[in-house]
Amino acid sequence: MSSSTSAPSAPPWTEEQITDQTGRVAVVTGANAGIGYVTARELARHGAHTVLACRDRDRGEAALGRLRREVPHARAELRLVDLADLRSVRAFADGWDHDRLDLLVNNAGIVMPPLTRTVDGFEAQFGVNHLGTYALTGRLLPHLLRAAAPRVVTVSSESQLTASFDLANLNAERRYRPGSAYAQSKRANVYFSAQLHRWAVAQGLPLRSMIAVPGLTDTGVITKSTRYGTLWRALVPRLVGLVAKPVAEGARPSLYAATVPDLPGGSYVAPRGPLQIRGATTVRHGRRTVYDEATAVALWDLSERLTGVRYDSPGAQSG
Repeated sequence: MSSSTSAPSAPPWTEEQITDQTGRVAVVTGANAGIGYVTARELARHGAHTVLACRDRDRGEAALGRLRREVPHARAELRLVDLADLRSVRAFADGWDHDRLDLLVNNAGIVMPPLTRTVDGFEAQFGVNHLGTYALTGRLLPHLLRAAAPRVVTVSSESQLTASFDLANLNAERRYRPGSAYAQSKRANVYFSAQLHRWAVAQGLPLRSMIAVPGLTDTGVITKSTRYGTLWRALVPRLVGLVAKPVAEGARPSLYAATVPDLPGGSYVAPRGPLQIRGATTVRHGRRTVYDEATAVALWDLSERLTGVRYDSPGAQSG
């Protein structure tokens, strides 16, 4: 009579498993707070020279000071960029003076504002969450391609699963609903990241593009908003507090996508649980959006026309 036991499952991945990042130069957008701050801090803690790319100087300097207190040995700096202004995006890239860029974490984004427009006239969530990300990555591409193993991580959201993606209404041409526009912009992040992976493969480049989905995280972006009514401010923080996870857990998919050495390009990193809301960080397969190349190409072409940024050839782009 024999008996067998199943092998114990591996413990959930945490930031403690990040490998030595010494020698890497990393940019994290929206690093002044929330998931972006934790991502920048942990990259710096493990040795990366980390650039906090922030829109607001005061909040960026406060975040940099906090990071240096929490990680005294950190090699970190602040640089300003506003993804709502394509001139600012260009200035950030033109001012890059490191010899290369190993890692870009496209984390910055805005969540469900009233209908507003960027400096360039785009609906704010589409303009910041997608077009700003597309343009910044393209502008930084020459620096990324000087690295031996460049990587781009684009942070989406579990809300992209619910998006009704309408290429004819990405810019609120016909109507605007804040939640729908947010989900659509985060779906655009997935299309962009997946197409960047395909583009790099077609060009024979070593660049790896990853998608990270944090899951429902209590960053305070929605719960602390004063744009909504009294009932919202009374109920939503309680509901989020019941189901959302701490910011440190929400940053794990970004950190996993940014640092796991053998992670294939095109990986979709998200919580394991239902609807990608909670659960251990894992690589998820079979996400329909990732494989929708036709829509991704159409969005890529539209983004090129709207921003003037082209991913033309290895080592160079124009716009």
